[in-house]
Amino acid sequence: MVKHLRVDREEKYEIVEKWFLKDLEMIDGKEADTDNPYFDMHFHKVYNMEAYSCASKYTFARTLNKLNEMYLKKDLKIVNFDDTYLNDDSIWSSNNRDCLVLMRICFYAFNLLCLSLWPLS
Repeated sequence: MVKHLRVDREEKYEIVEKWFLKDLEMIDGKEADTDNPYFDMHFHKVYNMEAYSCASKYTFARTLNKLNEMYLKKDLKIVNFDDTYLNDDSIWSSNNRDCLVLMRICFYAFNLLCLSLWPLS
């Protein structure tokens, strides 16, 4: 765990605590259907964590899952996360997620524009 400090105009990072991935038993996202950055990491004790955002919480969970699959191949429980955003095989979990959302918004805006210009008889 790293602590972020700002001293004048300099940014500093201080290592506060270290854990081993092999000791991680479970990641609990607390609420899968709400946009909250809080989650628990279960080691020999439970650590309550807060991510910068809900998106960064999911990125962190995906990263730990990938590291586990690559190096440890153990059964890592990830609970109370929306599987749509957690799995790599989902279109919304790709790195192009922002572009896909923007394309969908543009598509709806274009449809609204076309409907508003349609002459009423």
